[in-house]
Amino acid sequence: MRFSRSFIPTLREAPADAEVISHQLMMRAGMIRQVARGIYDYLPLGWRVLKKIIRIAREELDGVGCQEVQLPVVIPAELWQESGRWQQYGKELLRLKDRNDREFCIGPTQEEVITDLVRREVKSYRQLPLNLYQIHTKFRDEIRPRFGLMRGREFLMHDGYSFHASVEDLDRHYDLMRAVYERIFARCGLKCRVVEAATGAIGGKSSHEVMVLAETGESAIAVCNRCGYAANMELATARPSVGSPPSPDAVPSKPREVNTPGLGGVEDVVAVLGVTPAAMIKTGLYLRDGGVVVGLIPGNREINEAKLQAAVGAAFCTMLDAASYRRLAGCEIGFAGPIGMPKEVAGLGAVTVVADTSVMALAVGATGANKTDYHLVGVVPGRDFTPDLVADLAMVMAGEGCPRCKDGTYDMVRGIEVGHIFKLGTKYSAAMKAAYLDEGGKEQPIVMGTYGLGIGRTAAAAIEQHHDEKGIVWPLPIAPFHAVVLLLKANEPTHAAFGTQVYEALNAAGIETLYDDRDERAGVKFADAELIGLPYQLVIGAKGIGQQKVELKKRHGGVSRLCTVAEAVGAIKEALSHAGS
Repeated sequence: MRFSRSFIPTLREAPADAEVISHQLMMRAGMIRQVARGIYDYLPLGWRVLKKIIRIAREELDGVGCQEVQLPVVIPAELWQESGRWQQYGKELLRLKDRNDREFCIGPTQEEVITDLVRREVKSYRQLPLNLYQIHTKFRDEIRPRFGLMRGREFLMHDGYSFHASVEDLDRHYDLMRAVYERIFARCGLKCRVVEAATGAIGGKSSHEVMVLAETGESAIAVCNRCGYAANMELATARPSVGSPPSPDAVPSKPREVNTPGLGGVEDVVAVLGVTPAAMIKTGLYLRDGGVVVGLIPGNREINEAKLQAAVGAAFCTMLDAASYRRLAGCEIGFAGPIGMPKEVAGLGAVTVVADTSVMALAVGATGANKTDYHLVGVVPGRDFTPDLVADLAMVMAGEGCPRCKDGTYDMVRGIEVGHIFKLGTKYSAAMKAAYLDEGGKEQPIVMGTYGLGIGRTAAAAIEQHHDEKGIVWPLPIAPFHAVVLLLKANEPTHAAFGTQVYEALNAAGIETLYDDRDERAGVKFADAELIGLPYQLVIGAKGIGQQKVELKKRHGGVSRLCTVAEAVGAIKEALSHAGS
């Protein structure tokens, strides 16, 4: 491809709203352009990258017997109503009506559509197992789309669905798909880790995320330094510690009220109360479907809202607004506590109190008094208040013990979610009556799994993992081109003729090449080459033209060297053979 005839609108500066490095560099390198918030055009360079990721994914998926289909983007409401998600899914689901006033949605995921297809066609255990997938556009109306392709509203993804006659067969296939995903990302040149994760709105009994490791990653991951167990922060749990935080005083006969004017934060309050942060019982008030949840956590910890939501089986948990907080606790924000918390509040519903396990291990603690500007000390959990539930609610911290082994502790790393797989079980098949006849002729619900891989997110994550101060540093297998030929003197006939010779030799050898034949300054060409980040640069300049040699340089940490065209072709082909591109 000749640069002079290509649509590669590079920018010297990133747009002001491009927050993360992948968004900045994809915009500057002329790979994407924004149409609306969270919706992008894929320009030629960007689309070449996405197609390479898609090709790798297809090869791996087809290689284990997955079969590709194409499902509709617009889905009738009836299917989502059957599964129950029409009522459960929030505003992220884009709903619309056709000219006949029938309700539809734009698919954010396709469990209902694929389950409907399979229930109409699969009748016998002999037709199972089955894995159907597509690589298609999805739409989720994110409340705050940001970070370019990392968190857009419209996005391209692989979504696959497997159907089984037993849980055991699902387990086997789930492990197979986990390995497939690991191979896909390895072939893309990315360092990844598979971590345990919450199931969220998709549902099911368990799930794992595939995380691309990057210092700029949006998610924290807890990784054991001994056994390698890893989980995202929504799901990670720590090994129970022995003992409890020290008691500030001898256990009193009853709590004592202390005036703490204007001190609603833990750091300020503990100094006045004379207790440690670990002995301070922090109280969070949350609205859920059908009521309110009160979460209790030690003052030195952060509450994990995903764990809280799972503990009470809620469809959602969101912090109460100030007015509802006052209505429930009878005080301003920061002064609520579990003692005397009502069981029900008109207009808000039933109140469920959930305490973290470490709260109930306290010998004595302190908490809010449900009275503005007052706290209680000498509070004994189990004596002065009894929660409805006790569960692990805490966000884990670096250095805490791993629950899977006796010696390991957690290290924290950053990652970007690029894939997510779920064991759905019979969540959708039971609701939508997708069944098969077993060997004895008895009807059984089909057991399901689902598998999702973000194509655009993978490209963005690759940039987050592979870049420097000059621009993108593409892994060879997914680079839009393998090499760029930089013709520094486009107006010199001998230079131009040699440049064309080099370009044609690379193409003839199967090396995808961008030929920068523009009538531009050398500085502009070098800057664009570094920005776009193609793995190899071949410079046609004064240094080698007399010997009919090129300067060959690797984009990643390479030192340029003069070599013949044949040597350059051989070096790049050797690298391609090892990269599996």
